[in-house]
Amino acid sequence: MALPFLPSDAGLLALQAGVVAAPRAAPRIPVLERLRGPAWAIVPVASIVLVVFAIRFVSDTATGLTYLALVAVPPLAAAALAWAVRGRTPVSRERVAWSVAATAALFAVAWIWHKSLAGGAAAAVLSALSCVTLGVLLAAVAPPGWLKLGILAMAAADTWLVVSDLLQSPNATLVAAHPIGGLPQLQSEIFGTVSMGYGDLFVAALLGAVLATGRRRQLSAAVLTLAIAAVFDLLFLTVSELPATVPVALALIVLELRERVSAARRPSLRADVIPRQAR
Repeated sequence: MALPFLPSDAGLLALQAGVVAAPRAAPRIPVLERLRGPAWAIVPVASIVLVVFAIRFVSDTATGLTYLALVAVPPLAAAALAWAVRGRTPVSRERVAWSVAATAALFAVAWIWHKSLAGGAAAAVLSALSCVTLGVLLAAVAPPGWLKLGILAMAAADTWLVVSDLLQSPNATLVAAHPIGGLPQLQSEIFGTVSMGYGDLFVAALLGAVLATGRRRQLSAAVLTLAIAAVFDLLFLTVSELPATVPVALALIVLELRERVSAARRPSLRADVIPRQAR
């Protein structure tokens, strides 16, 4: 069953915004403490640039990424449901067992009904959940300020690749890659008549993870991402491909500017209050 562009696009934009809202605050993981440093902020931009050029110049890269996603995404998705996604219940055997069962069910739907909307939705949710785990892990080893710069750099690189027409062909090759036996495509998200890259969900998870220490800021970022993306996608009236990382970066910029303006106003507000109290 074909789904028109608008509901297809709305579904993926809602998923991307949900990924911003989903991550828990990155915990201190003793094993990873020695690895903590700003160099990890390179991962977001490297993940898109290296993949694009590898697909362009190294044969069978798209096929390799297809099977890598097939192997890596389900356990990462289960880890998200058990640990990386915000939840009222702590990590326990029951939560882990439920997470594995839910992941298996999603994978089964994505496999058995891979040509249907339900199968596409299940595959997209699995990919989104795996991105949440990766986002929380990266936030655990990268300083927040540097990771924000990494998000902006990833959006800038994505925009450059689209504008210079370097992304379209590798992206089409990656979307067209299918694993054998009708196994689900987890290397990119296809819902109805719209596709979204894995990196577009990954950058959303990074934004959510870096803001997860403040729940209100995280939810504001999710709402902003959805609103900006909805307006940004009006450009599809004139072009066929857009960098879906840009709305996430713009949401981050809006939040940072709002916080700076609020911080700048606080001293002047205190100055108005203190003299009145002295009188």
